[in-house]
Formats: sequence, structure tokens, C-alpha cells
Amino acid sequence: MLESLAVLLLCQLLGELIVIATDWPIPGPVLGMAVLFAGLMIKGDIPQPLVQTANGLLAHLSLLFVPAGVGVMTHLTLLGNQWLPLTASLLVSTLLTIAVTGWVMQRLSGSGTDEGDVR
Repeated sequence: MLESLAVLLLCQLLGELIVIATDWPIPGPVLGMAVLFAGLMIKGDIPQPLVQTANGLLAHLSLLFVPAGVGVMTHLTLLGNQWLPLTASLLVSTLLTIAVTGWVMQRLSGSGTDEGDVR
């Protein structure tokens, strides 16, 4: 388990280092996940200890949101002052995500491309 946790943390560190070196506007942990994914694709399978470690982390995922919740609470006055742009951006991004997801699902499932499709 310790080796698997080290692999996960090293991938995250590698992602952070790449972001710092290239000044890309994406979070280091996200790039670290891409590095891990690429490594697993090259390897061809997922080692069982890594599966067990990932499942253990996922089982306690809610605990990992505690620091984010505390951060929100410490900036509550800032959120109160900026409620309108935050609300607008959340609504627009949610609606845009739903629309794009629906469009992608239609394209991938082939719906709407049949000759006999009545709209």
C-alpha cells in the first residue's frame, strides 16, 4: 500500500513540476492524473495494490473535502460580496455542461441521424 501511495504522490508531484516548468493553466494534480493514466495505459493493466489503495482513498473521499469546506467558510464574506457573479457563472457553466453533454451523447449514440427521424 505504501508503494502505491508513493506512486500516486509522485504522479501528482510530476504534474505539479510540469505545470510549474511550462506555466500551463491547469492544476498540477489534474496533470498528475493524466501522467498516471498514461503510465497505466503503457503498462496495460492496473496493479492490484494500486487498485486497493485507490479504493481505500475513494472510501474516505468525503474527508478530503473538509479542507475545501473550511476554506469556503474562511472566505464567507468574500463569497457574500461576490454572490451575483458566482451564481451567474455556476448557472451558465452548468447549463453549458448539460447542453454539451447532451450534444455529445446524441453524436455518439447516432440519434438524430436516421432518415426516418421525425422531429
